[in-house]
Amino acid sequence: MKVLLQRVRRASVTVDDQVVGSIGLGLVALVGVELGDGPEDARRMAEKTALLRIFPDAAGRFHRSVRDCEGEVLVVSQFTLMADTRRGRRPSFTQAAPPEVAELVVEQFATGLTSHGVGTATGRFGAHMVVALENDGPVTLLLQSRE
Repeated sequence: MKVLLQRVRRASVTVDDQVVGSIGLGLVALVGVELGDGPEDARRMAEKTALLRIFPDAAGRFHRSVRDCEGEVLVVSQFTLMADTRRGRRPSFTQAAPPEVAELVVEQFATGLTSHGVGTATGRFGAHMVVALENDGPVTLLLQSRE
């Protein structure tokens, strides 16, 4: 499982010209699910996301988590994070989990964030989404459940 986190001032996701999820201060979490990922991966990644100290304290140091600053997380499924681009000119997605598995794991990730006291909004799984965000920093980190 890969989660690409972007610290944001605000973000939204639109499907068919309708905003389906939006947040203020917080994180956009682009979530890719790999073959073999399951509930335990979702739980660990949700905990890591909720508690990762990447927001500044009064001195400007990374000392606060999204939960500490009462931020929110916008969760967006992103199977393209599983792309293998090592060969050729077209990415391969053979390591991406099938949609029925990936959707469940992404939902479990969002539920895990909520269980850690983090407000959560989501995109729409499998839809063509337009994600708008105001990256803060910019701060962008890639979390991976496996090496």
